[in-house]
Formats: sequence, structure tokens, C-alpha cells
Amino acid sequence: MASRVSLKAKGKSSKGSKAAEDRSASECLKEWTTWAMRKAKVITHYGFIPLVIVIGMNSDPKPPLSQLLSPV
Repeated sequence: MASRVSLKAKGKSSKGSKAAEDRSASECLKEWTTWAMRKAKVITHYGFIPLVIVIGMNSDPKPPLSQLLSPV
């Protein structure tokens, strides 16, 4: 038998309400996709420049850090 994983909805819900418990799979997928994309956006935003610096430091000519950080 396959077991279903139920996720609790955020926000206020009444004790007798089954509407929050009976969400469809597409709503759960949409919520998780939105959450994952927001996290990926933040990681990309703050991680891109450090990634470029690390790649530059590991290149063959080994430039100094000041040369990597200067715009010229």
C-alpha cells in the first residue's frame, strides 16, 4: 500500500475543517515549487559572486585577490 503524506497548511484553521487537510496534489506541488524557486533565487543571488571569486582563485595563472575584486 502506498501511504500519503499530508502537509499542514499555514495560517488559521478551525479544528473541524477538513478543507485544509484535503488539498490536492497539484496545490502541494505548486506550493513546494514556489518555495524551492524562492530559495534558489536567494542562493543564486548571494552565491554568484563568491563562486566567481573561487573559480578565479583556482585558475591556472593564480591572480591575487585584489586583482579579482577590481573592476578593471
